[in-house]
Amino acid sequence: MSRSERSALHRIRPGTAVITAATALLGACFLQPAAAAEEPRAAGAPTGVSVLSAGWTRPWAITFLPDGKRALVTERQSSTVWLQGSDGAKKKVGTVPNTVYPSPSLGTTPVGSGGLLGVAPSPTWNGTTDQDVFFVHTAATEIRVVKMRFDGTSLSGYTVVLGGITRGGDHNGGKIAFGPDGYLYVSVGDALQRKLAQDKNSLNGKILRITKSGAAAPGNPFGTRVYSFGHRNPQGLAWDSRGRLWETEIGESTWDELNLINPGKNYGWPTCEGSCAQAGMTNPKKVWNPAQGGVPAQLAIAGDVVYVTTLLGQRLWAMPIDSTGKDVGTATSYYTNSYGRLRALAKVPGADALWLGTTDGGAGKDRILKVTVKK
Repeated sequence: MSRSERSALHRIRPGTAVITAATALLGACFLQPAAAAEEPRAAGAPTGVSVLSAGWTRPWAITFLPDGKRALVTERQSSTVWLQGSDGAKKKVGTVPNTVYPSPSLGTTPVGSGGLLGVAPSPTWNGTTDQDVFFVHTAATEIRVVKMRFDGTSLSGYTVVLGGITRGGDHNGGKIAFGPDGYLYVSVGDALQRKLAQDKNSLNGKILRITKSGAAAPGNPFGTRVYSFGHRNPQGLAWDSRGRLWETEIGESTWDELNLINPGKNYGWPTCEGSCAQAGMTNPKKVWNPAQGGVPAQLAIAGDVVYVTTLLGQRLWAMPIDSTGKDVGTATSYYTNSYGRLRALAKVPGADALWLGTTDGGAGKDRILKVTVKK
């Protein structure tokens, strides 16, 4: 598959969200039956799926507030942030200023996919003494990590925590999450400039680990914001029960990846795509061919099963973490071609369930699904 063909796989359809509770109810009524699992059900297998809410246009990230009952959801193109309840109700809480979605060009530099991407509430957010919520978005000429205030009803303020990250026509990464250590992890793509992934002085092609103020977190392997490098277009981030960080990554034309991230490690791009024998490179734990269920988006971990949504693959993968905690077992796919392209994904706190978002279905036609899973 050529680079141009691969790019075509990521084309999107613009639209404007139309959100009402009635639409969500209507969506639930017309949910089509899910496709059966492609292999016999095992631990972690989905046991049911329903529409939590409808009327979305390209939701990008779902992240729960500390109360575990509500989540913040970002819409990529509109730069809108919504509060989604476990009862299906949702409310617009604001927009993230200075967000620039694709435009034909910026001078001589194409400005492609981007918009409002990841969201991460402070681990101690309570709406009063701690109102901090962090976002990743593309501005006109850069990628930014920003902080806003959220009082439980609406967003306000806008502070750039970390700017100056090179924005590309694609490969912007964008996932953001607080780790068990209380620091903020940010996935950043290579901005279509391959050499940046191996440049330790660049923030691109990296997973970053920073404080709430945007400084390098204590204990980082190089004394900078860089936690790991050699990434092409890192997407999802999630931690397992042992506190290990897993990541999904979109490859170029042959292999997409699931990686176990360790500090200071080199994940190979652009020298390696998928596994290779190059000295000093860290190989992935799982690879997919783009045309065979690949182009992974985000991941969540429940019961030490890794779940991965896919774009081109239009399915949900489930992979049990093995007894060593350092590898995964057989991957099983679910819902193949049942709900279209899948991106946003989050584990529901305190429940054996996931919330996942469809994407690119058309203006107001995407949905957030609730999937129950087997222990």
